[in-house]
Amino acid sequence: MQFQYIFWDNDGVLVDTERYYLQASCEALAREGIPLNDAQFARISLKEGRSLLELASLRGLSDPMVEELRIWRNKRYAELLEQEELSLAGVREVLDKLHGSINMAIVTSSLKSHFDIIHKRSGLLHFFNFCLTRQDYSRGKPNAEPYLLALQKSGQRAQHVLVIEDSPRGLAAAKAAGLTCWVIPGQHSSAQDFQEADRVLSSIDEIPGLIL
Repeated sequence: MQFQYIFWDNDGVLVDTERYYLQASCEALAREGIPLNDAQFARISLKEGRSLLELASLRGLSDPMVEELRIWRNKRYAELLEQEELSLAGVREVLDKLHGSINMAIVTSSLKSHFDIIHKRSGLLHFFNFCLTRQDYSRGKPNAEPYLLALQKSGQRAQHVLVIEDSPRGLAAAKAAGLTCWVIPGQHSSAQDFQEADRVLSSIDEIPGLIL
């Protein structure tokens, strides 16, 4: 087997959370009369890896006011995450097929507090050797740091690691770390450019047949 480890992105790959992050961000910005649409979310967050709340800074809000919006948004996002179990269709079955044959980890941009809420009902974490959240590294995707840290923690060489992502920023981070990256485009990223991906998949269900 070529790959000894899979590094999974979390949001949009394993769990259906991006719609709630967008909703919480829209509601936060609306408090200051600032609109946010799907296209902006795809470009600013999923492609460029920047904060959506920069839209508030561009409207002239002070740093303390933007920070208040961030706190409100994060609290609202946590409330939305509590509503339901969020695992995407087919994820549990795929992880179960892979478990025991290949090591796996999660490398996510989520805050640990949100990650813990997401997975307290998912029942997925036992499939993974380790998980890295946003507090574990200083520079987020599209910077290579999250995946370089995961590579170090795994003890593997880059050629033996596969990354599964759904966004241009995640793809950029994986390739900058020298890793093979397969992309499963999601609802908000389906129209974006993934020509740098080593493979573009239509479904998570394809993965076991390609690597086992």
